[in-house]
This record gives sequence, structure tokens and C-alpha cells, in this order.
Amino acid sequence: MIMETITKKNKMYLAGKWVLRENTMAICDPQDNRLIATVPAASTADMTFAIEEAKEGFRVCSELPTHERIAILHRAADWVDEHKEAYAATIASEGSKTIKEARKEVRRCVETLRISAEEARRLNGETIAFDQMPGSENRFGYYYRFPIGIIGAITPFNDPLNLVAHKVGPAIAAGNSIIVKPATSTPLSALMLAEAFDKAGLPAKILSVVTGNAIEIGEVLVTHPDVRMISFTGGLVTGKAIMQKAGLKKMSMELGSNSPVIVLNDADINDAVESNVSGAFWAAGQNCLGVQRIYVQKDVYEAFVARFVDKTKQYRVGNKFSEETDMGPMINEREAKRVETWVQEAVDRGGKLLCGGKRNGAFYEPTVMVDVPKDCRIVKEEVFGPVVTIFSVVDLEEAIRESNSVDFGLQAGIFSRDIDKVFHAVRKLDVGGVMVNDSSDYRIDAMPFGGVKGSGIGREGVKFALQEMTEPKVVCFRMSR
Repeated sequence: MIMETITKKNKMYLAGKWVLRENTMAICDPQDNRLIATVPAASTADMTFAIEEAKEGFRVCSELPTHERIAILHRAADWVDEHKEAYAATIASEGSKTIKEARKEVRRCVETLRISAEEARRLNGETIAFDQMPGSENRFGYYYRFPIGIIGAITPFNDPLNLVAHKVGPAIAAGNSIIVKPATSTPLSALMLAEAFDKAGLPAKILSVVTGNAIEIGEVLVTHPDVRMISFTGGLVTGKAIMQKAGLKKMSMELGSNSPVIVLNDADINDAVESNVSGAFWAAGQNCLGVQRIYVQKDVYEAFVARFVDKTKQYRVGNKFSEETDMGPMINEREAKRVETWVQEAVDRGGKLLCGGKRNGAFYEPTVMVDVPKDCRIVKEEVFGPVVTIFSVVDLEEAIRESNSVDFGLQAGIFSRDIDKVFHAVRKLDVGGVMVNDSSDYRIDAMPFGGVKGSGIGREGVKFALQEMTEPKVVCFRMSR
């Protein structure tokens, strides 16, 4: 079946209507730079209009009965599921993911929307024992949660469908309106999600997907006083700039990471290698949870490194649409050149390349390094590319210390059969999540997701995003007797 989005590829979804603009932006496949679509380059007036319309959209959504919001979310999920191959093809075409990776993202999007529908019915408050305070014996009350208003969502290129769903699904479930500014390079998936909600019968003005230059239209969204929350997924530098500009509004910031994994002597080495190779090179390493640093206890270090390199060399890089491909290109050649520069800096300072380290256009080979100085950018900052560094450590304490040594703390992994050591690591690792006998890359869409330090503030994951997108209102009755 040919999706209607193919005929609407030049349109954006503005307050419930598909609109064209004279100014457009080209969307190209990073694999070969072929033009796959154009989208409107929205103006500041377009974004201002979306915000004005979203005021009415908020009123409409907040007054929708819960069962209607649930039904809309389920119908949108059904639409995505029924057209899943077209969604996967779009994700793979405009971004870095292979077709196999893209199909998994579509499945997760369907799950995210269905969880949103289920959590809508569980958005509850609780009664409060006001008589716990002397003099309040004749008072009774409770609190409930209410939607906050217009939410501005700014989404990245690396999960162009599911990360949009993680903002849109909870926002609608809670009764808010939402304006999405998708990544400039990957807006088509977000527009296709808007199509799903359009087909699902979402009333006009609740949702807008505004495409364009982030510098031009993003600032309007971030700074407008009627936008009550900004939900941003992206880089640390941009996140800090948004917080400085936004003014008095709620913030949810997922700002990436530099994820560590600890492998202890008693770990299943083959399992740890298998898990961490996937965790390091999924989506060409452009993954906020991607494995970047691995700390291996010295007794198993050499065996782990040898097996890890061997497994990495088997990783198949090539055409994203081939069922045999494990990894495609990075999002553009500029980013691949940046990774190339960081790796060369580490080599120049004594780091050793065990495999990879070569670039061909936007393709960068899966790369494994050892003996890298700890103050190199490839160790201290978020590489957001297919590069992993491996270090030998004496014991768990050293591994924890080194894991915590960077200004990020999203998720970490630990491989061990010793439950005491595992629980010690859980307590001491300064991160938002610890994956035991899994790489840092593991996630389901129902869990709380977010980090500490430079990895951001707030939590995503549908139930937890609903909490962020609502506020508690207290009600207290003073009884006459």
C-alpha cells in the first residue's frame, strides 16, 4: 500500500492541517546523499500560529473524556502497526538505521502509544489524611493531577519516530496539547506519526509538527510564555542554552551520555562481549545509551578484548536496506569526520587502534581502542559514534570510580554473578539506571528513563513522562461537623 504521506511529503502538520510553504528544506539519505523529500522551512510566524492554536487545542484535549483519549491513542498505534513497513522504510531512508534497526523502532513506537493509552486510565491521585494535623479533625481531602497546557517537544535524529511518540503519547494521554519540532535532518518520521494521529481522529489543534531550522523557529517555541513545558532530547550544549532562554516553565532534558560498562572476573565473558558489541555499535553508535567505555577486571581483560575485537570485525557495515547489514552510515559526513578527528587525537596521544578507525564518506567503521589517555575527548565526552574504549581495572572500586569520572550519568551496565558486588555497584554508580548482565544500551519503553549530571533532568518512560506533564491539585473540604 502507498502511504498518503508520499503525496504529503512537502507538507507539515500545523494545528491539524497539512500545509505547504514556499521555502523548503531538502531531506537527503546520508548513505548516498540522494534527495528523498522536501519539507516546509517554517517561519517564526508559523511557530507563533501553532502556539496560538495550541491554546484552543489544550482546552479541547483537557476536556476530552479519558476513554476518548485512550481510543485515539490505540487507533494511532493500530495505524502505525498496519503500515509498519512504510514507517521502517522512512526511518531507514532519512536516518542512520538499518532496515532491521528501523523495524525495531517501529515496534517500540507502537508499544509506546499503547502504553500511553493504558497509563491514561491510571493517572490517579490519592486521599490525604488532613486530620494528622491537630486542629484539622474536621477536614477531608485529596489531590488529583491536571494537565499543564502546551508542551514544546524538540526531538533528535537518532530515534526519529519512537522518541517523538515518547513525547506525543504521554502529552495527549494527560490532556495537553503539544508542538513537535523534529530534528532538521529527520522530520519525515515525525510527520508520519502526525498522520497516524490524524487518521485516529485526534481533534485539530492538539498536535502540530513544525519543520524547519531550529535556530529560527526553536527559539520561539522555547521562549514563548504560553508554552508551559519544554521536553528536549539532544546534546548537553543545546540543553543548557534552552534552559537559559526558556524562562519559568517545566523542563524535561535528556542530554545524552558517555555510558560505562563494568565486566568483573566472574562474568560470562562470551555473553558480555555479545551484549556490548551490540550496545556499542547499534545505530552506528549514535545512541544516548550506547556503550562507550568498558572497564574489565584485569584477570579477564586480555580474553575479553580479544573476543570483543573478533566479534567487532564480524560486524557487517553497508547498505542500510540489506537484510545482511548490521550497521549503516552516521547521520552525515560532518559527524563522521568529527569522530575521525577524535580517534586520531587519541592515537596521537598513545591510544591503540585494535580495529576500525577508517572513514568512507558518512560511514565510519566499528572501532575498538585501548590504552587511551583518560583526558582524551573520546573518553571524557559523548562520542555519539561507533567507537568504544576498553580499560583494565584492578577491582570493582576502581571500575566504579572511573565510571563516575565523567560529567554524564544516564545508564551503566555491570556483568557479574556476585550479587553483593552487583548491589554495591547499583548503590555507587552515579547514573539514572544500572543494567545487570546487560549493556548500558538496554531499555524498555515503560521504565523511567533519564540521568544525572550532564545527562539531564526529569524522566521519560510513559508513566513517568505523564507525571512530568501534569501537576497535582489539592482539594480540601472543611466539614461543618
